[in-house]
Amino acid sequence: MALVSFDLDGTLVDTAGEIAEAANRAIAEFGLPRQPVAELTLLIGHGAHALMRQLLARLGAAVDADTVIPRFEHHYLETTGTLGLPYPGCAEMLQRLRTAGVRLACVTNKEGRLAQQLLRHHGLAEAFDLVVGGDTLPQKKPHPSVLQHVAAELGVPLVQLAHVGDSATDVLAARNAGAAAWAVPWGYNGGQPIETAAPDRLFHSLPAVADHVLGEAGA
Repeated sequence: MALVSFDLDGTLVDTAGEIAEAANRAIAEFGLPRQPVAELTLLIGHGAHALMRQLLARLGAAVDADTVIPRFEHHYLETTGTLGLPYPGCAEMLQRLRTAGVRLACVTNKEGRLAQQLLRHHGLAEAFDLVVGGDTLPQKKPHPSVLQHVAAELGVPLVQLAHVGDSATDVLAARNAGAAAWAVPWGYNGGQPIETAAPDRLFHSLPAVADHVLGEAGA
């Protein structure tokens, strides 16, 4: 593969705790009860705005989501990097791929500003040739245009692109675009095993992704 794109939350970085904390701080300002991290984790995958809208709907809250979302973003700026860490071998895996000349993209449904902040905090931002957030393009994953845009921007044919993610949304994004659908089993995916999405390949560690790509290239 000449280009590998990675989802962010639940794929490269375990962010459930800090996302949940930011959400709980936000809703507490409006008199709503804190929610268990496990429940909030089920809502991760479609961006922070979607998460808050779903959460408020579940709670039957009268407050408008557009009022709460800015408070979530405020608190998320505070919690980023405080409760989450990259998964084992993340930075090393990215460096191995970059050194070998593989193009790298981060493709997430998290809003771009929040994605960039998270990557910078963990020292991962410089690894990527391109970062695409959920608000970068008119559509977000699993729409085929997202990975098509990534391939076009980096000048790589879609058949030479693999997308690595933790959710059915990621698998569908790759399939819809005509890219290889690779997955990791430790993420969120709404509480469902990623195997149910039938990815083309499943990796049980991040270093294994580099092993596979570099093995294909004979590196």
